[in-house]
Amino acid sequence: MGPVGGTGHPFPAAPLAYYEVIDTTDVEEARLVGSRIFRNHQLQPDADRSAFRAVLRSAVVGGLTLSYVDYRVGVRISTTVPSSGFLVHIPLTGRADIRCGRDTAISDPATAVVIDPSDHLDMTWSQEAPQLVVCIDRERLEQHLRRTLGRTLDRPLRFGLGMDLKSAAARAWLNIVDLLLRELATSAHEPLAVAELEALAFQRFLLAQPSTFSSALSDERPVAPRAIQKAMSLVEDHATEPLTVEEIAEAVGVGVRSLQAGFRRFADTTPMSYLRDVRLNRIHGELRAADPGSVSVTEVAARWGFLHAGRFAVQYRERFGEKPSTTLRR
Repeated sequence: MGPVGGTGHPFPAAPLAYYEVIDTTDVEEARLVGSRIFRNHQLQPDADRSAFRAVLRSAVVGGLTLSYVDYRVGVRISTTVPSSGFLVHIPLTGRADIRCGRDTAISDPATAVVIDPSDHLDMTWSQEAPQLVVCIDRERLEQHLRRTLGRTLDRPLRFGLGMDLKSAAARAWLNIVDLLLRELATSAHEPLAVAELEALAFQRFLLAQPSTFSSALSDERPVAPRAIQKAMSLVEDHATEPLTVEEIAEAVGVGVRSLQAGFRRFADTTPMSYLRDVRLNRIHGELRAADPGSVSVTEVAARWGFLHAGRFAVQYRERFGEKPSTTLRR
């Protein structure tokens, strides 16, 4: 799956194709449905109302709602009603002029915007400007941030309006969004993998977009080796569960950044890489003991959170020097 419209986005050519909510030429129907998914708003097409056609697709993954919106014609969208989450608008083509609170920005395929839940919003989309909109639940994101920092939040979480999608950090976040879109395109969603993708999406977003906690997120305080040993034991005892780095850090009483620094210093790895290696070892043991006629490699791998067969096969071969199917046939 390649870039959309030559923009360089990693998203599928038809995002959320199986999650259509409406396809209508009725402006009021489009406004009402969009208001339910995002927040109550006014929707005004430009002079060429006869060409108006609203296509809206949407799916929920944990604390994230991924939506594709296309009105075909230019529209003006305005609202004064708060929402429950941060809205990240990513134009796939075209552009949008945004006023959010007191700030303004021009959004295009290289620049997304991050809409604060409490700010008044007024935006004008150009003709042929389909957008991917990522709604991030505020309460769950703040819970994630508290776990990351290992403390309560002493001020509101707010982000800058414009998001440079060409930056390395933003590209890393977009890649996680793409993984979520691909996961939604499959018939089965393993809770283990979905929970970890959600946490990774939260973490990458916090690192990609400047906020009132950016400096705190870059602070890496030293952590004692015993905390790392405790974290390793926790991972080994709970590897079958949908563990996230935030939950591991919270369980051992340190912040995420400190935990990551400690793993690099004392174990020359990261918490999630260590978890992956533990799971690979467990899969290796299961495949060696399994009957090839009653189980499959894909089934075992998915149960341990590996949903992408190609990537899993590469990681497995790097660790054990053989294909997982070879292990199973022994």
